[in-house]
Amino acid sequence: MAETEFGRLGEPRALTERRVRMAARALARNDLGHAYGHVSARLDATSFLVCAAKPMGLIAPGEAGTVVPVSGPLPEGVLGEVRCHQQIYARRSDVNGICRSFLRDTMTLSTFRMTPRSRIGFGSYFHPAPALWDSVALLRDDADAARLAETLGDRRAIVMRGNGAILVGATVEEATVMAFYLEEAAKTELAVLAVGRAAQSVEMTAAEAKARAVTSGRIFERMWDYLTAGDPER
Repeated sequence: MAETEFGRLGEPRALTERRVRMAARALARNDLGHAYGHVSARLDATSFLVCAAKPMGLIAPGEAGTVVPVSGPLPEGVLGEVRCHQQIYARRSDVNGICRSFLRDTMTLSTFRMTPRSRIGFGSYFHPAPALWDSVALLRDDADAARLAETLGDRRAIVMRGNGAILVGATVEEATVMAFYLEEAAKTELAVLAVGRAAQSVEMTAAEAKARAVTSGRIFERMWDYLTAGDPER
């Protein structure tokens, strides 16, 4: 994962709380989420902070999230699918931020059991394509959440058929940026399919995708600034 200007583990909890709230509101503000979904940031090796269990766009400045253990029962009031965050954090020491959201075009594409290919720059970060979780069920069981985390593997995203996606990053800001990138890649994939010439549309090679998926030049920071413009806690 990338080195960025964003927060680091061990920062004051108040800063992590603010970053999580801003990420949640950014998803809602940019049509990358609605009444459902959740965002979290790792606090340390054994715990993470998840946003309030409410529509992300309605999370108020200063509103507290909940500290959740990486291993163990979910605290009272925490949404059931947050167990997916637990399972991912347990397996991925490189992941310090997670977004669970509902991306319209990504979901549409998933009904074909497809995820976006690396056809445009935004898609290069998921080369060759995000993982697919081929089930429409809500994940309310630890065993299923563990299987989803295993299916995610070392990728940046997993698409849940007809049921949104989970994005991960070295920070919660990076995970939020990945939600925008994934939805843009899905829009392109659907457009290619609509033309009816998918076989003629060029996909990036592994080498091309690696070269294109840059993190320097404040790539993620600039998108974060765009997504959080107008946020009351900026």
